[in-house]
Amino acid sequence: MLLLNWSHFWGFARQGWRFARPHTIIGTSLSVVALWAIALFTTAHPFTPQTLFTLALAWLACLAGNVYIVGLNQLFDVEIDRINKPHLPLAAGAFTRRQGQRIVGIAALLALTLSLGGLWLWLTVAVSMAIGTAYSTPPIRLKRFSFWAAFCILTVRGVVVNLGLSWHFAQQFGGEVIPVPVWVLTGFILLFSIAIALFKDMPDLEGDRHYQIQTLTLTLGKPAVFALCCTLIAFCYGLMIAVGLLAIRGLDPNIMILGHFALLLALGWRSRRVNLADKGAIARFYQFIWLLFFAEYFLFPLACWLALPKTWV
Repeated sequence: MLLLNWSHFWGFARQGWRFARPHTIIGTSLSVVALWAIALFTTAHPFTPQTLFTLALAWLACLAGNVYIVGLNQLFDVEIDRINKPHLPLAAGAFTRRQGQRIVGIAALLALTLSLGGLWLWLTVAVSMAIGTAYSTPPIRLKRFSFWAAFCILTVRGVVVNLGLSWHFAQQFGGEVIPVPVWVLTGFILLFSIAIALFKDMPDLEGDRHYQIQTLTLTLGKPAVFALCCTLIAFCYGLMIAVGLLAIRGLDPNIMILGHFALLLALGWRSRRVNLADKGAIARFYQFIWLLFFAEYFLFPLACWLALPKTWV
């Protein structure tokens, strides 16, 4: 009986991990940690148990908000996901709709409660959840329109999270302004998120066409959207290399130039190997784009740390 219970628990945990959409969980986690680290470096705040508590509270609140947003989307996309993403718990029947609703409800409650530790943290979580609700929920359901779908994603990932969390951490650590590196990072993520928003629909062409979800992929076709996304990401890297060449205050130029040049080469190499007729190949390249996205939340804190030598204990 005990073995059966453990088996049931791990099975539920695996499905819960899928329900949370791992790539978004990783992206959210990295962004929270990176913005916390940048705030520590730029304010010269000492590393203490309290700073770790500040990080943990923000991280848990943002994770709960993330689960609410992606879970809500799945609740209203069950039929579409049975075509596009049949492995997801609701589409596969591993979770009932009632279970999904409970998870989403608990996540919303946790997110709004845990974020009460700071006004800007609460606003970051609440605004992100509000946009996520408008994205998925009828009758608004902004995901039906390619422009508004992209707007939702880039607004949350590019603006709300970066600026809201940065201001929250700055206030917690005695800072008075959002530092220059965060503004540069926000601009980069804003542009990069457009590529993510456009590319995310490429593997889902069949389901979107069947349920009349108007995406740019349906309008322009896969080759055009693929080229547009790769060009936009390459443009982002070009801008960051320019930031390094201009020696923008607060960012180590060597990291900005060499790091982004390496990522640009990786993008060029990987993009040449994608078969647009293969849905699996498109999905794998989309996962690669997320890896590129994750890399920024390593590069920016590193560049910030190396550019601001100080005693930091």
